[in-house]
Amino acid sequence: MIKNEKARAQKIFTLLKKEYPDIRSALNFTNAFELLIATILSAQSTDVGINKITPILFKKYKSPKDYVDVPVEELEKDIHSSGFYHAKARSIKNSCAVLVEKYKGKMPKTFEELNALPGVGRKTASVVVGNAYGIPAVAVDTHVKRLSNLLGFIKSEDPDKIEIRLKELLPDKDWVKDSHLLAAHGRKICIARRPKCRECVLGDLCPSFNPG
Repeated sequence: MIKNEKARAQKIFTLLKKEYPDIRSALNFTNAFELLIATILSAQSTDVGINKITPILFKKYKSPKDYVDVPVEELEKDIHSSGFYHAKARSIKNSCAVLVEKYKGKMPKTFEELNALPGVGRKTASVVVGNAYGIPAVAVDTHVKRLSNLLGFIKSEDPDKIEIRLKELLPDKDWVKDSHLLAAHGRKICIARRPKCRECVLGDLCPSFNPG
């Protein structure tokens, strides 16, 4: 193991960049507003599943006002397959209401403004500013949380503490990409209940490595 944690983290992400050279957001979107909606929908769901819903959704709903005006029952039906559709419909309608009332239907451009929207937490705000606006941000999803612990970056289930720790370890220019790298590796190799440790390029650097 490399004793210096920043050096070890750098080595880990260098290897991951070679494994996933074309990494980008797994959610499909064409603008910041679409990414906001897709990210809200992605909670407790797969990005693949959300990408099946959003092409139809984004044709029907073009603006925050469209989501505000639609009856909640109709919106719930449109997003039903994403799971937790009652809560997600409420989050979408509430956040869009603020966008209409406070921002005249436009998307705010700062993390703080996005994080303050109802139904939008630090992860969603980080995803939007990082991927739509190019502002350095670390988005802690379930994969990032799990792998941060398995790789020994931190021992905590608190997303805020994990975000802070990753920001300490990584250069800010890499925050967005490195979040995607951990998520991609979590989906492909370091799978929660059946990790493919024998296929993992991080074996020599991972304290949780178990070749089985």
